[in-house]
Amino acid sequence: KSHDMGSLLGPLKRQARLYEVFKNNLSENKRCVLSIVLCFLSFSVGTSDPYVKFKIAGKEVFRSKTIHKNLNPVWDERVSLLVETLRDPLYVKVQQMGPGLQTSSCCYMNCCHTLDDCSVSIDKNELYSKILLMTLDVTLDLKDPQYPENNLGSLDLAVTLSPKEGDVKDAVRNLYELLLDSFYSFTSLFLLSMRLSDVHRKAQLWRGIVSISLIEGRSLQPMDNNGLSDPYVKFRMGHQKYKSKTIPKTLNPQWREQFDFHLYEEQGGFVDITVWDKDAGKKDDFMGRCTIDLSLLSKEHTHKLDLPLEEGEGVLVLLVTLTASAAVSISDLSINMLDDPHERHQIMQRYSVWRSLHNLKDVGVVQVKVIRAEGLMAADVTGKSDPFCVVELSNDRLQTHTVYKNLNPEWNKVFTFNVKDIHSVLEVTVYDEDRDRSADFLGKVAIPLLNIQNGERKAYALKSKELTGPTKGVIFLEIDVIFNAVKAGLRTLIPIEQKYIEEEPRVSKQLLLRNFNRVRRCIMFLINTGCYINSCFEWDSPQRSICAFVLFVIVVWNFELYMIPLALLLPLAWNYILIASGKDTRQDVDSERKGFMNKLYAIQDVCISVQNALDEVASYGERIKNTFNWTVPFLSWLAIVALGLATTIIYFIPLRYIVLAWGVNKFTKKLRDPYTIDNNELLDFLSRVPSDVQVVGEPSAFIFVSSFISL
Repeated sequence: KSHDMGSLLGPLKRQARLYEVFKNNLSENKRCVLSIVLCFLSFSVGTSDPYVKFKIAGKEVFRSKTIHKNLNPVWDERVSLLVETLRDPLYVKVQQMGPGLQTSSCCYMNCCHTLDDCSVSIDKNELYSKILLMTLDVTLDLKDPQYPENNLGSLDLAVTLSPKEGDVKDAVRNLYELLLDSFYSFTSLFLLSMRLSDVHRKAQLWRGIVSISLIEGRSLQPMDNNGLSDPYVKFRMGHQKYKSKTIPKTLNPQWREQFDFHLYEEQGGFVDITVWDKDAGKKDDFMGRCTIDLSLLSKEHTHKLDLPLEEGEGVLVLLVTLTASAAVSISDLSINMLDDPHERHQIMQRYSVWRSLHNLKDVGVVQVKVIRAEGLMAADVTGKSDPFCVVELSNDRLQTHTVYKNLNPEWNKVFTFNVKDIHSVLEVTVYDEDRDRSADFLGKVAIPLLNIQNGERKAYALKSKELTGPTKGVIFLEIDVIFNAVKAGLRTLIPIEQKYIEEEPRVSKQLLLRNFNRVRRCIMFLINTGCYINSCFEWDSPQRSICAFVLFVIVVWNFELYMIPLALLLPLAWNYILIASGKDTRQDVDSERKGFMNKLYAIQDVCISVQNALDEVASYGERIKNTFNWTVPFLSWLAIVALGLATTIIYFIPLRYIVLAWGVNKFTKKLRDPYTIDNNELLDFLSRVPSDVQVVGEPSAFIFVSSFISL
């Protein structure tokens, strides 16, 4: 429902001239800040779990915490909203949480007394014309648009509208001549503008990180006919949601998973947890719920919680840690910390070598300037797009505002992230905003942090979602990375952070072909290396074979364990010398486009090759098993003789002499008998042992085995 804010504000005669100046400064083309304090909601009967949503221009900009089982909830939450244009109304919706944290569908007041979707709208044009940097207590009557005669309670807000940064400076300059007439108003304006600038300069999008480790469940409720369950857990804090993996057929699941939430309120919040039983082909069964009140937990400390499930049976075991937020923020291009020499020096000192052992998780900081984009794809029927940009680093995700109806948008925003892993990849994605459906993808770039050149403003060509090919448009970025090399090296030795916002894997013929080619390149490298070594045994090049023989004898005779890492250092040093001298031997991946028939034949070859490779691997595995299973007793006895002889030789003769004798025999075999056929005795033995397929296909083999045993 649209409310006339004039009746709520009353006349402001003493500040009439001041209002005229602000009305000129808060024009529709300039942004302002709308500060709202959500107080409480009052209703009459029943019970509910209400929360409040704010929407501007069709996008949700804030969602309050959920107050459980209360029709007169008190939130006491504060939010500051950046308003792009004063023409868009602010929609306030009150909704309730249904069973399992799902928003209830829009229904009407019935005997269950559920709190339905109720909305109000505040016209900011009317608001700023009456409110003048004053905090106004507003009471909004909630109405159902379909049944406006029904009384659904009221919502109390404290609202303040104020200009944003640059507009404040203009307003102060215009108000200087009014200082004598309205000194009190000017002083209030100046203090508020300074406070707003400081907030926008130092503001963190979140105040901290809530790390939740889901350990296990105990004595959960059986939901299936077999007396067991297939449990998984859903977490929700505000708009942030996570879902654990499903543990099949157990009442005492072990998850061992970790989830990170962004904490927006200093005093904490609530994490709602529900447990579900996975049922294939039908709706999952609800097994219970519990809640974590973060305001009761101390920060910078890990808490072990045994939470009993409400509306169900059993206990969840969690580890919860509240950590203060690092430098993750967003600001305008004119306000960024690395351009300030003093702040840059402080950051350099913070990540200097002398502080390498202080806070090992704080590896560094990265600042991303999103300047503009050019030549974007037209996603709307009008030939334009409404682009906005999303910047992601691991699980941190920030976005710019939307530039409407423009293929060459300018954002001029600065994003600051804390670096937890220097091997992370910075992803910048451009989307087209659609109010009635999900955003359309326009392009993406992925930049490893170690490949960034500090302070370089560069145009990056946008690519497809899979980063396999180019798409239309470029984006201009300027990136700075400051990190501690010692911390980065130590963090490399721990598991990589799991990214929780990922698309579900899908079957892709192109992906199958690409992965097969990758495996084939690795196998061909090993085969070529083996052929090169075998050529030394074959004396294809006498000089090379002589050098290899002398090197083999010297290394085996003087072998020590330190030679193993030394042997791995040699190719690293050799390749570094080649790259430094400009002789880069690394080859680019072939990205040649193929026709439909060529792709079809390539996929067919892949399937045949995979089929044959799997058959070879399975056959050799089954032959080894059948050797020990006495499928062919003669071969099993032969294996016993060979293994016994090998055990005796290794027991009495040092391994160094055995390897040396084997190498001398291998090198001189071709010289002693030029016409000998090279072979591998072990593979020749295994080729005589039948695989399971051959055993099943040859019944006579069982007759032979049984007759041999009877003898």
